[in-house]
Amino acid sequence: MSDSSIPLLLYIEDEVLIQVEVIACLEDAGYRLIVADNGEEGLALLAEHSADLRGLVTDVDLGEGPDGWEIARTARELIAGLPIVYVSAASDHQWTSHGVPGSTMLSKPFASAQLVVAISSLMIASDPST
Repeated sequence: MSDSSIPLLLYIEDEVLIQVEVIACLEDAGYRLIVADNGEEGLALLAEHSADLRGLVTDVDLGEGPDGWEIARTARELIAGLPIVYVSAASDHQWTSHGVPGSTMLSKPFASAQLVVAISSLMIASDPST
């Protein structure tokens, strides 16, 4: 399988320990990843790779700079229908008012399988060929 046929995800997380676990989980599930440590870097990578991205996984609270809500809105302006999974330890109650349509929220801590099912389900739902 060529690299271009493997779905590319943008993953944004400011907590290194969580980042390491999620990277391993998503790579084991067969995804290619571009990883950002904060919102500013996430927005830059989003703009740079928007033509190739198949999904976004972002923490909501990213410290200084843009948060996950803002990044997801920007992502949807660039890529209509992009599958988006938010992850958060404290912001899940805000998802209905801040989250973009057709996204989902996972509360930390979550099982690796939950994340894989969430992103793959959104990708299937957004694929016009299915």
